[in-house]
Amino acid sequence: MQQTNPEKQCSRNRLNQSSFIHYFLVFNVWLLIFSDPAYAELTIDPLDSPGWKTVHKVILANEEVVFDDRVEVIVPAVAEDPLQVPVSVRVEGIGHIEEIRVFADLNPIQKILNFHPGKIEPFIAFRFKVQQSTPVRAAARTADGVWHVGGQWLDATGGGCTAPSVGRGLANWRETLGNVKSRLWSRTDQPDRLRFRIMHPMDTGLAAGIPAFYIEVLELKDSHGDLLAQIQSYQPVSENPFFSVDLQSSQFQGLILTGRDNNGNLINQALK
Repeated sequence: MQQTNPEKQCSRNRLNQSSFIHYFLVFNVWLLIFSDPAYAELTIDPLDSPGWKTVHKVILANEEVVFDDRVEVIVPAVAEDPLQVPVSVRVEGIGHIEEIRVFADLNPIQKILNFHPGKIEPFIAFRFKVQQSTPVRAAARTADGVWHVGGQWLDATGGGCTAPSVGRGLANWRETLGNVKSRLWSRTDQPDRLRFRIMHPMDTGLAAGIPAFYIEVLELKDSHGDLLAQIQSYQPVSENPFFSVDLQSSQFQGLILTGRDNNGNLINQALK
């Protein structure tokens, strides 16, 4: 009969005891954190949306989120025009923001816009199309990989995503495609406001007989070609989109907007 080495047996016992203590401590720390009412308040959807779990998975890949009032989303209480719903997103007091994602839980196309503020302020305003009443959210990702989420319910009669663009009825819409107009407001007590508009139908692909046709990416650069910020837009962004951003324009020599749509049409315009 093989005899057990007492020293090896003692070593195994100590190892098992150490592993047990480790997992016991980890479990209790986990229990303390996730049973904390303050933590629960930060992780339970304050908008009580039936679509939250879906967008958390599809838009944010089930990554860590915190519901945070410092991510301010402003939309009207009621969408008077479902083709042109104004929304603004401002993030303050969280630290450096690497990316902001804007989405609508119950839209047929949930992704609206991704914004990489880069060297400008974590603020953006624009208009989008809505199909029905839905929470409209913004998720701001900090350097630690956590998504800070804010949002508001939007009441809407709907139909914005399945309607054709109005501009397609104009005979010259192809001639004006990609044209850019812009304006810069200098402000003394806060960052300057840059607003620009791009002529584009921004078709969702959900209107009968009209394929998806929309701007995919816009990049704001200085005159040396250095990237300042990037916008990735999706089909729900409104036709002939307006974008407003905040920046310290005195820090940059010239501003240039470049981009492309999903058909490969290019945008390249100096902004004033």
